[in-house]
Amino acid sequence: MADLRTTAMAAPGPHPADATTTGAPPDGLAGEPGFAPPASLADFAGLARAALPAEVWDFVAGGSGTETTLAANRAALDRVAVLPRMLAGVDAPSTEAPLPGGRYALPVAVAPMAYQKLLHPDGEVGLAAAARAAGVPYVASTLASTPIEEIAAAGGTVWFQLYWLRDRGMVADLLDRALTAGCAALMVTVDVPVLGRRLRDVRNGFALPPHVTAANLPGGRNDLAHQGTPGVSAVAAHTGAVFAPALSWADLAWLRERTPVPLLVKGILDPRDAVRAAELGVDAVVVSNHGGRQLDGAPGSAAVLPEVVAAVGERCAVLLDSGVRGGTDVLRALALGAAGVLVGRPLLWALAAGGRAGAEAALALLAAELRDAFILSDCADPAAARELRTRTGG
Repeated sequence: MADLRTTAMAAPGPHPADATTTGAPPDGLAGEPGFAPPASLADFAGLARAALPAEVWDFVAGGSGTETTLAANRAALDRVAVLPRMLAGVDAPSTEAPLPGGRYALPVAVAPMAYQKLLHPDGEVGLAAAARAAGVPYVASTLASTPIEEIAAAGGTVWFQLYWLRDRGMVADLLDRALTAGCAALMVTVDVPVLGRRLRDVRNGFALPPHVTAANLPGGRNDLAHQGTPGVSAVAAHTGAVFAPALSWADLAWLRERTPVPLLVKGILDPRDAVRAAELGVDAVVVSNHGGRQLDGAPGSAAVLPEVVAAVGERCAVLLDSGVRGGTDVLRALALGAAGVLVGRPLLWALAAGGRAGAEAALALLAAELRDAFILSDCADPAAARELRTRTGG
């Protein structure tokens, strides 16, 4: 694997305590006041749906178009069968893994997700604090509903996700703010020249409530997101006014020159783009279709992951995003060659269900599920998981 930049890297957060990986919830969770964790990470979806207004559930759970790609993400992962090894005698695997800039308790980062105060008043601060407790990076979104400075103060290792804006000066300002706040890596999202046509939001005439704003953007920039109109997504109208409709390789080169911390590029599906990004010196590419929320008809991310891994070789790390719902999916991604994964919606569901306590429970469950998967496949650590063989189609 290519050397990864460590400049300005914060130390990994504390590792979650070892817990029995079968039966009862991990230690320390059952007693959380007012919150009882479910049996699996995926189970948080039902709790969140019961807790949220229908239009907010649709905003988080929905995809673009006919949601073909949204469904393809799960189908692609479910088609991956892992061939477990036997007789290696593994009973206490390590889940520690290197990701850009350091080693973490899990080969996992919390995906960048906008407007987390829509889900719960704890919002980004609660989820960042849960990531700190779990010892994994938290990726703060440009469209966070909490300023990056407050998120960085609450989290352990915080990365900043950058959307490319029409105003280059604003891009430079966001980058400077993120670095000053101590963000340990930068993740630029390249697959949103415009927002995908998310029909649930269009049908709902979805707009942000007054208390939820794009807190990292200057005052007045988020007004459009609050103007509800039948048959119009106010969030799409806002991003259309603020986001640059074209992002080029020259822009990425400019960003690489200005970024002293590890640089990740999120939204890559074609191996040719992954190679070109690696040649520009990025530290990692994130294979992602934006959770099925951008180009409907794009493939499931896991379906193209092996091609991207093969194409970039040792030039940079490769992470998987879109569709990960539990520890077995993390094992699948590792076996397909990924260095790690981003986990998104399940952690928003957990935040909706129980605030910070729910997010902490979800990350502890994910760690327990991954340890189970390692034991069942006789993998001592993530490096061993990357040596597993897979079959497609069951």
